Amino acid sequence: MALVFDIETVGEAWDALDETTQHNLSWYLRESSKSEEEYEYEMKELKEGMGLSPLTGFIVAIGVFDIEKEKGAVYFSAPNAELVNSEADGIKYEVMDEKAMLEQFWKVANVCTEFVSFNGRGFDAPFLAIRSMVHNVVPTKDLLSNRYLSMQRGAAHVDLMDQLTFYGAARFRKSLHLFCRALGIESPKAGGTTGDDVATLYKEGKYFDIARYNAGDLRATAALYKRWKETLR
Repeated sequence: MALVFDIETVGEAWDALDETTQHNLSWYLRESSKSEEEYEYEMKELKEGMGLSPLTGFIVAIGVFDIEKEKGAVYFSAPNAELVNSEADGIKYEVMDEKAMLEQFWKVANVCTEFVSFNGRGFDAPFLAIRSMVHNVVPTKDLLSNRYLSMQRGAAHVDLMDQLTFYGAARFRKSLHLFCRALGIESPKAGGTTGDDVATLYKEGKYFDIARYNAGDLRATAALYKRWKETLR
């Protein structure tokens, strides 16, 4: 069973951090910035990028998609919202907190033999691992060891960014959207929503929009995997 997985994350509010943490994250910016304008820009980037680290961010959606059955699920957070579980176009949408998301993901992962992602080795898998440790949830599969497919044992993890850039040898700009565009695959970004919008959507309480965006990422990654498997594997 080949399983596509993808996560969406949001950062903690900067003002909610203690002074020691704020200093630890930002002390070097004052020294490295050449002007006040540059410093303010870098601070803005830092605050907006809190969701890129599992130490200052948390998971708000985890999506899984069975490539063979063309069915999947998105587990997503919706605090204080009156949302109920639903299903549309082969995707189940289930509301739960971060710990429950992780427990459910590793339960599904336990029966899978192959995992598929786009930049999952660089972002999603490490984030899942650290946030699982935060909640004392034990992962059921190792998604990070043995980067090269020829060296993987047990469950395989096909990171399509690795495969389509030949483990970083290709120097062109790459993203899921760019690969989808070039190959005629519908991109989840084509609708105007990108990963950069997730934090704003979460703040505005548009939780189901995040879940649907995640579902689009799952389908796009699955289609990209099929094309890669047919032509380059």
